[in-house]
Amino acid sequence: MTQNMSFLRKFFLYKCLFALTFWNYANLSVEDELFTSVSNNFPENGSNKKIKSLPPLYGKSPQCKAGSDWVVIQNTTESLSLSEITNCNVKKLVAFLSNFRQGSRLQNLTLTNVSVNWNYLMEIFQTVWHSSIEYFNTNNVTQLSDIKSYNFNYSGTSMKALTMKKTIITDLYFVQDDLYKIFADMNIANMTIADSEMIHMICPSSKSRFRYLNFLKNDLTDLLFQKCENLLQLETLILKKNKFESLRKVSSMTSYMKSLKYLDMSNNLLRHDGAEVQCQWAESLTELDLSSNQLADAVFECLPANVKKLSLANNQISNVPRGMVELKSLEELNLASNRLADLPGCSGFTSLQFLNIEMNSILTPSADFFQSCPRVRELQAGHNPFKCSCELQAFIRLERQSGGKLFGWPAAYECEYPESLRGTQLKDFHLSLLACNTTLMLVTALLLTLVLVATVAFLCIYLDVPWYMRMTWQWTQTKRRAWHSPRVDQGNVLQFHAFISYSERDSLWVKNELIPNLEKGEGCIKLCQHERNFIPGKSIVENIIDCIEKSYKSIFVLSPNFVQSEWCHYELYFAHHKLFSENSNSLILILLEPIPAHLIPARYHKLKALMAKRTYLEWPKERSKHALFWANLRAAISINLLKADENLYEETD
Repeated sequence: MTQNMSFLRKFFLYKCLFALTFWNYANLSVEDELFTSVSNNFPENGSNKKIKSLPPLYGKSPQCKAGSDWVVIQNTTESLSLSEITNCNVKKLVAFLSNFRQGSRLQNLTLTNVSVNWNYLMEIFQTVWHSSIEYFNTNNVTQLSDIKSYNFNYSGTSMKALTMKKTIITDLYFVQDDLYKIFADMNIANMTIADSEMIHMICPSSKSRFRYLNFLKNDLTDLLFQKCENLLQLETLILKKNKFESLRKVSSMTSYMKSLKYLDMSNNLLRHDGAEVQCQWAESLTELDLSSNQLADAVFECLPANVKKLSLANNQISNVPRGMVELKSLEELNLASNRLADLPGCSGFTSLQFLNIEMNSILTPSADFFQSCPRVRELQAGHNPFKCSCELQAFIRLERQSGGKLFGWPAAYECEYPESLRGTQLKDFHLSLLACNTTLMLVTALLLTLVLVATVAFLCIYLDVPWYMRMTWQWTQTKRRAWHSPRVDQGNVLQFHAFISYSERDSLWVKNELIPNLEKGEGCIKLCQHERNFIPGKSIVENIIDCIEKSYKSIFVLSPNFVQSEWCHYELYFAHHKLFSENSNSLILILLEPIPAHLIPARYHKLKALMAKRTYLEWPKERSKHALFWANLRAAISINLLKADENLYEETD
C-alpha cells in the first residue's frame, strides 16, 4: 500500500510538471522557451552544470544510474556544445534536439565524449539531419557497436558540414558497406572524418555533393576511390597521415575528380619509381602537397601539368632532372628538407615566383639563379650548410642586387664551413676582390712577376751582375784546369813581388816611373807586367789569374782611365777574390789621379769599398816627395819570395 501511494505521488508530480511544461510551450515558441529555460539554468560559455530545467520525457532505464544527464560545455543562441552522451540519455537528447527544427537559430552543435551504440548514434544523426543545425561536430565517439544496415533519410536537410574526430569502432564483425555507405552518401558539401583508424571509404552510390573531404590521420590505402566517378563536385581532398604508397595510383584516383583543385597527400608512404605507365591527374588540380613522403628524383615524371602550388618538402630528392615534364603553370615550389646540392634552374618552371629550398645540402648556391628564373620574387634558401668561399661571394652580392628577394635574410643564412667561420652570418663574410677573381689574380701576379723581373734585370745591369757571374765562371774554370794540371804547370811558387794593373793610357807613367824605380836599385824587386810576363797561347783571363796567384802583391794604378778599362776591372776582381779566398793582404792601391765618385761605374762598387776601407798611396805632384813615396811602396812589397812561398804553404797546410 505504501509503495502504491509513493507511485501515485510520483505520477501526480510528473503530471503537474508535464502540464506546466505544456502551458509554457503554449505561451512561448518552442525555440524561445527552450533557450530561455537553458539560459536561465545554464551558465554561460564553459559551464559544466548538468541540464535540470527540462523534465525527462522518458523514464529512466533500469541500467542507467541516477543523474546520468549530459553536461553543457557551451550554450549560445547559435551554438551548443554537450558532453557525456551515453545510451542512457540519448532519448532525452533526441527529444531535445527535435525541437530545433528548420528555421531555428541553432546552427552549430558539438557532441564530445559520446559513448553509444550504432543505432543510437544513427538516431542522433537522423534527428540532427532534419533540424536547423548546419555544422555538426562529434569528438571522441566510443563504444560504437552492433553496426548494421540503417535506412538513413538524407532529404530536407540544412546540414553543410560534418566533422567526426576520434571515432572508435568496437564492433569486430560487421559488413563494411553498412558503415561506410552512411557517410559516403551524405548530401552535404563538407565532411571530415579524422583520427579514427578508418581503413576504407566507398564511392558514393550517386552523384555526390561533396566539395570538401578531409580524412586526416587514418589508415586509408591506395584502394580509396579507385575509378570513382561520382565525386564530380569535389574541390578539396585531404588525405594527410594515411598509408598511401603509390603516387601513380593516387594520380589515377584524381583523374575522375573533374573539379578537384587541392589535394593533400603529405605524411604518407608515397613512392614513384619512374614506371613506364604515365600518371593521369585531374586537369583541374592546381595545388598539390606531397611533403613528408619517400619520393625521389623520379617524382618529377609524375606531376599534374597544371599545378600552381607544389610542395615536395621532406622527401629524398637530390636533383631536379632537366628532362622532366614542363610545369608551365607552377608558381610556388617547396623543396625544403631534401638532399639538393644546388638551386634548381627554371627551364621547366617558366612561371615560378616562390621557391623554398631551405634545409638541404647546398654549400655554394648558383649565383645565376635569378637570371635563369626572372619571375621569382622570393627565394627561401636559409638553414643550408653554406661553405664560405669565393664562390659564395657572388651569391651574397646577388642578395644585395635582388632587393630583398631572399626570405629570412640575414638570420637564416650562416656559414657552416670552414670550421673557423661556423656561425658567421653571410652578410658579415667578406673576401677581397683579388682573392676571388681568378683572372684579376693572374693578371696581378703576372704584373708583379714582370715588375720583379724588370727590377732584377735593372739591378743586374746596374750592378753588372752578368759580368761578375761571367768572371766567376771563368775564374772557376781556370782554377779547375789548374787543379787537374801537372804540378810543374801549376806555378804555385811565388815568382813576382807584385803584379801591376793599370790602364794603357797610364802606361807611360808605369814604364817611366813605376817599373824603373822599383826594379832598379836595392832589393831586386820583380814586377809582373802583362806585356812581358803573359804566356802566349793562354787566354787573357787565365794569364791574369795566373800572374796574380804568382805575385805576392797586386798593385793597382788608379785613375779615371783605370775605371774606364774593362781589363782593369777583371784584374781588380780577381785580385779582390784572392784577397778573400786566401785571407791575405795583397792589394796595394796607388791613386795616380783623383777619381770623382760619380765617375766610378756602378760595377766598381768593390773599388769604392776598397778605397773607403783601405789605405792607398797617392802619387805626389811635388818631386821632393817622390823619394818618400817610393820608399813606402818598396817597404809594402819588399819580401824574400822564397820565404814568402814557404809561409804560403804553411798557411795552406
